[in-house]
Amino acid sequence: MFSDAQTDFISIFRERHSVRYFDPSHTLSEHEIKELLTLAGTAPSSWNLQHWKFVAFTDSAAKEKLFSIANSQKQVVNASVTIAILGDLQANRNVETVYRPIVQAGLEDAYAGYASYPTLIGQIEGAYANATPTYRRDEAIRNASLAAMQLMLAARAKGLDSGPMVGFDADAFVKAFNVPTRYIPVLLVAIGKATKPARLTTRFSTEQTIVWNGFEPDTTL
Repeated sequence: MFSDAQTDFISIFRERHSVRYFDPSHTLSEHEIKELLTLAGTAPSSWNLQHWKFVAFTDSAAKEKLFSIANSQKQVVNASVTIAILGDLQANRNVETVYRPIVQAGLEDAYAGYASYPTLIGQIEGAYANATPTYRRDEAIRNASLAAMQLMLAARAKGLDSGPMVGFDADAFVKAFNVPTRYIPVLLVAIGKATKPARLTTRFSTEQTIVWNGFEPDTTL
């Protein structure tokens, strides 16, 4: 049996749908946006390096610039805020900022993994120094996507609607908004109040998505 709190949380999952039509008159304060992004930033990440950067679009002129880059998707300008989630290709550079204050305060034993701080630094730097051509990009996208999903769930928990978008020109985005080479655009998330309900979608049954204990050998090969 689920507790009431657990049931409420499950309702958030079930009620979150991708919305395309937003009320352009609905606004969010800077405080409310920061609150959403704070929750998004509690997502898990490899080595706790937090491979994400958020670009919040609230200004109408900035939204209009983004609108043309995002294939003229109206939710970009009508949403209360559109968040671009960027992935960090150089997340290894976050080590000192993430770990050093805790170590200097002598609190490393209270935090997961911090007691082995010198070993962690070696592991992280080794992984990035010897990375395959796709490693940095894969890590950036993988971890930033976790934050993006958490952002959408946070929005739903606050009674807001959201819609993720990957239909935009990433190169044009980088150029238009002066994105440093360290970051890559992963996706956009529009957040606000829906004016139309999300369209119905179908889902695979659970039985269609589960493989228990590995795949059977392919005897046809």
